[in-house]
Amino acid sequence: MSSNLDHLFAKNAEWAARMEEERPGFFKMLSYQQTPEYLWIGCSDSRVPANELMGLLPGEVFVHRNIANLVIHSDLNAISVIHFAVRVLKVKHIIVCGHYGCGGVKAAMENGDLGLIDNWLRHIKDTYYYNQQAIHALPVGERLNRLCEINVVEQVAHISHMKAVQNAWANGQDLAIHGWIYGIEDGLLRNLNVTRDNLESVDNIYSLNPTAFTRED
Repeated sequence: MSSNLDHLFAKNAEWAARMEEERPGFFKMLSYQQTPEYLWIGCSDSRVPANELMGLLPGEVFVHRNIANLVIHSDLNAISVIHFAVRVLKVKHIIVCGHYGCGGVKAAMENGDLGLIDNWLRHIKDTYYYNQQAIHALPVGERLNRLCEINVVEQVAHISHMKAVQNAWANGQDLAIHGWIYGIEDGLLRNLNVTRDNLESVDNIYSLNPTAFTRED
């Protein structure tokens, strides 16, 4: 195996030249600031690239990806990304996008020993546990994809529970959280219609005390 990656630098140079030819001054414009309207939270799967599948350019989407597109309240990485996107970048849309046939979701449905990653997948396994009756009512071939959808719905709810998000809504900031899923086999995005865009969409037990909201949080 060669450790030389010069071919990737060559492809980068070709891409940069093509972009500059098509949009003169594009990279200079990008260097000033980023002002994306969208935060994309997706799976690390290499077949699900955020910008490309939405037909958007660099600079138009702020991106966070991890295995099985999870948003966990103890994950400082995801929390920091969402906080920065909402408070500093003032994104208007947070999109949680899973994909059908997700390997992480499939692994969570099984009983294999994958090592360290089992701790991460445990969050999906818990979701599977609480929804197994509805999932098992489906034909075997549909169960994985249904859990992929339910997993996205769970993450949309998790984001709505965050202080940064609720604080934004309390202060009148335009912000909506969407749940989508992507079909690798056909390249199409599907809206799961679970959008949340206000404090009233948050379950009461997760709603923070309005008096706790400040513009500094």
